[in-house]
Amino acid sequence: MKRLNYLLLIILCLTVLSACSSQTKEQPQKPNVLFICVDDLRTELGCYGVSHIKSPNLDKLAGEGFLFNKHYVNIPTCGASRHCLLTGQYPVSKAYLGNGITASTTAKQAETETPETFIHQLKRNGYYTVGIGKITHHPDGHVYGYLDEPVDNLELPHSWNEMLMDDEKWGSGHNAFFGYADGTNRNSLNKEVKPYEAADVEDEGYPDGLTANLAIKKLQELKDKDQPFFLGVGFFKPHLPFTAPKKYWDMYNEDDIPLPPFAAVPENSSKATIHGSGEFNGYKLGEEKASVNGPMSDAYVRKIRHAYAACVSFTDAQIGKVLSELERLGLAENTIVVVWGDHGWHLGDHLTWGKHTIYDRSLHSTLLMRVPGIKGSKIDKVVSTADIYPTLMDLCETPVNHSLSGESMVALLKNPESDEWRNTAYSYWGSGYSLRTPDYRLMRYFKKGANEVELYDHINDPNETKNVAAEKSEVVNELLPVLELGNTMEEFKQ
Repeated sequence: MKRLNYLLLIILCLTVLSACSSQTKEQPQKPNVLFICVDDLRTELGCYGVSHIKSPNLDKLAGEGFLFNKHYVNIPTCGASRHCLLTGQYPVSKAYLGNGITASTTAKQAETETPETFIHQLKRNGYYTVGIGKITHHPDGHVYGYLDEPVDNLELPHSWNEMLMDDEKWGSGHNAFFGYADGTNRNSLNKEVKPYEAADVEDEGYPDGLTANLAIKKLQELKDKDQPFFLGVGFFKPHLPFTAPKKYWDMYNEDDIPLPPFAAVPENSSKATIHGSGEFNGYKLGEEKASVNGPMSDAYVRKIRHAYAACVSFTDAQIGKVLSELERLGLAENTIVVVWGDHGWHLGDHLTWGKHTIYDRSLHSTLLMRVPGIKGSKIDKVVSTADIYPTLMDLCETPVNHSLSGESMVALLKNPESDEWRNTAYSYWGSGYSLRTPDYRLMRYFKKGANEVELYDHINDPNETKNVAAEKSEVVNELLPVLELGNTMEEFKQ
């Protein structure tokens, strides 16, 4: 009898241990994060109602997850916008509006208690972190001059387990970023190039095709890691030069490409609020130059808008490859997917070709998210890039022990109609800053030749054709205190 009881006790213990072991194995791992950055991607996608654009993969993702209809970046330039995304902080001086801000504040800096980025914080909390392509300002994540040889000087020295780039025939990240299909680039040719190209090559004939392939390979490796991962993938296009394989150009009939809905200086405004499209005009072999004095020819405007559309479709195809591999590997069900455009872009709107304004065209950018366990929908509330950091920390159950400028959007994801949401976005550029609400954009300028205050009515004037500050002074008076709540810039303090 004693022997029987002893055997039963052993069996019971083994059963309990087996159950505990099974429960441990079945405990859900923290969600992975696939974060895709796309340079200069305004809301020029089918899912945003742009009927002439072909973007099936991003449209599919938007249908499965969250599409943010009113997402605005806080700074309309590449490096500074990414710095805001990564640090979760509004700019505090004009230095924080420059593309070099991340390199100057983090490269070669010692690790501190406050993380350099949200990626750093994820890494500290058990995530394996990989960056591919342009996540910060420098295209391969290393700090060196446009014409210099690459060096081992990470822009984010504490955020990455791995920082990768396949620059193949171009020889450096900077060369690849401004590269053409024959291996040449804008910088070494002293800008004696066109602002577009349609080479008859496969996707790998341009850098973004190589980036997609590298991301797919890395996903296959990450699948077997016994820890959650953060994979950041940065695609170059549709940044200038507008270069894409010919097959993506062939998806469009140039004559059907629409002209910008408003190509003029807004009524009651001035040329001081726009700029001379210096980056675009810097491509010396462009057939026409942009000017604040009037639009380019309709034919050339359509050509350049056609080039941008081809680049959007090219990038959409690369993102589609990465998302398909995520599905094939069985990782999609536990991976947060984010697609973020680092700012908008004027395609001839307001006579401008580029970013660098505080008009909607420069600030309104793509934001799509797919979150495991939360049903997707369209989000019509106003959100900003600074809200992404706290949202990801919340979703990844990762602590934040320092103050952030934005707010977690998780409650908004669960209830898109929530009346508790802030519903405002602040943006900063040059000598001005701006407030976006659901109905209005209010701007304040400290610039010679510009009105001090401008107001645009987005219910009746979505293309910002007329400054109505004088005729809607009561709205200005109501919104000015709200605008000043977001004034973090030392230069604008009064």
